[in-house]
Amino acid sequence: MRIVISEFISVDGVVQAPGGPDEDTAGGFAHGGWSHPFFDPEVVGGAFEDALSKAEALLFGRRTWQTMAAAWPERAGDPFADRMNAIPKYVVSETLGEDELTWDNTTRVPGGDAVAGIRELRATDGGDLLVMGSPTLVRTLLSEGLVDELRLMVMPVLLGGGKTIFPADGGLHTLELVSTAISGTGVHVCTYRPVAAE
Repeated sequence: MRIVISEFISVDGVVQAPGGPDEDTAGGFAHGGWSHPFFDPEVVGGAFEDALSKAEALLFGRRTWQTMAAAWPERAGDPFADRMNAIPKYVVSETLGEDELTWDNTTRVPGGDAVAGIRELRATDGGDLLVMGSPTLVRTLLSEGLVDELRLMVMPVLLGGGKTIFPADGGLHTLELVSTAISGTGVHVCTYRPVAAE
């Protein structure tokens, strides 16, 4: 499987709480919902739908999974929501119990064995394993060289601080820009793939 990361991201690299004011206020983050003014159905929505249509499973960190699990089941009847609810899902967590995995088709990947478990998933036959949000998980995946594609929806806003997906491990990660699209709202949808080390 290919691990594909899809993120709403500010110009200054913040991915925290794009969806709503109470989504993630950790660290005193006060700009939740910042992506809404820049969302357009054609380019940004189209990029999101394209990524989901190619995915055979979703991979989340615990906090993002809990946010999604609280939102998507009640939206049943919408084709996008139905796909989100039906697709297999994996959540990396040391603390979630099996009885808490209430979102259909969810499997827990134990946090202590996350990298090994994800390597095993990636080695299986299949399409894309799509990661949305989940900044802590994405930092780990990037550090471990487990990302096959990085799709960033760069929104024209500075947030002045917040959670990021980029590792601060001193590692050099060279990327190739494979496609780009620009929405009328000024969002750059940039798709990158890692350049193999020679």
